[in-house]
Amino acid sequence: LKKISNLFEELKEHPKSGTGHVEQLNIKRKNIDLPVDTLQKLSIMAVAQGKSLKNFIETVLISKANTVAVEVSENPSPSGDPWFNDPENIASVKRGMEDIKAGRCRAYSMDEIRELLGV
Repeated sequence: LKKISNLFEELKEHPKSGTGHVEQLNIKRKNIDLPVDTLQKLSIMAVAQGKSLKNFIETVLISKANTVAVEVSENPSPSGDPWFNDPENIASVKRGMEDIKAGRCRAYSMDEIRELLGV
C-alpha cells in the first residue's frame, strides 16, 4: 500500500490533473442530456486534446463560465426602472413592507379610494 502523501504527489504530477496541483473545489453533480452528434463532436475534440470526454466538457464549461461577468442588481424592476436605484426609494419600499408584515396597513378597494378622493 502506498502512503496517502505519495498518492497526492502522483496526483500533482498526473498530466490530466489540469493545473498541476490539488485544489479543494465546491462541486455539484449535474446530469445533462446532449444530442448524439454533439457528443460525437465533443468526443473527437476531447481525444484531440488527450482528455476524457467528461474532463473536456467540464473544462470547456468552467472556462466559459469564468469569462462571463455576472452582476446582481438590487433593482427589483423587471424593466430596470431607475426609480428603484435611489436608496431612499428602496428604504421607503422596505418600510412599507415592514408595515404590512406588522399589520400597520389597510388594503382599500378602488371604490373606497374613489370615495376618499371624492372622484
